[in-house]
Amino acid sequence: VHMRISSPPTRHPCFYGIATPKADQLLAARLDVDAMARHIGVDSLAFLSIDGLYRAVADREDAVPHFCDACFTGNYPIPPVDADDGKVSVQLSLLAEPV
Repeated sequence: VHMRISSPPTRHPCFYGIATPKADQLLAARLDVDAMARHIGVDSLAFLSIDGLYRAVADREDAVPHFCDACFTGNYPIPPVDADDGKVSVQLSLLAEPV
């Protein structure tokens, strides 16, 4: 069995409204592609690259994303400063820096 995923692997939690597990519960955050394939029981596993995603949804030549890609890249548009306070965050913090 060969499995192909039409997105990059989700390695980072979303703090902007999508209920994703913490990073230590995401397979792609803990395992490489070969280890994930063994874990889910497939002969081969492949994901769309982040560059491939940008090219697939770009409306111009430079392929700059116009969407949040933090779950794939870890580059959050607004730093989630309250993400590690031990609570499950289901809402974006309005504070970028502690006051």
